[in-house]
Amino acid sequence: MLDIGPLELVALVVLAVLIFGPDKLPKMIQDVSRTLRKIRQFSESAKEDIRSELGPEFKDFEFEDLNPKTFVRKHVLDKDELGLKEIRNGFDLKAEMTDVADAVHGRTGDAAAPGSAPSSPDGGSPARPDLLKKPRKPEPGERPPFDSDAT
Repeated sequence: MLDIGPLELVALVVLAVLIFGPDKLPKMIQDVSRTLRKIRQFSESAKEDIRSELGPEFKDFEFEDLNPKTFVRKHVLDKDELGLKEIRNGFDLKAEMTDVADAVHGRTGDAAAPGSAPSSPDGGSPARPDLLKKPRKPEPGERPPFDSDAT
């Protein structure tokens, strides 16, 4: 009920009694309930008028479908004609991220044992560059190494 707890409901009742007084409170409750009932009737009659104007092809039209979340849930996720659940269940994000990290660090999936230091292709030095060591200068005519982080 509108996400109101019992303690909050008691506080609202006490506040209403203090503001309107015990003699006017029953009339206020009647007026509010009558107004809510009229609004609900007006809303239902407007929905029926729209359904009748749309014609028989929209007899199953629900106004809740106008909410994008409800529409997607009803038409895409419930039917699952495209096999989205199978795709979603078959996708292992952790394994994909591990593969990407291995590719970035120059490790292969089989050779890199957990806990072992990866080696670079040119020899026994680690795959991570030594930032204190000066990089070698390219020969004249040779292209400089490509740095994906710099682009």
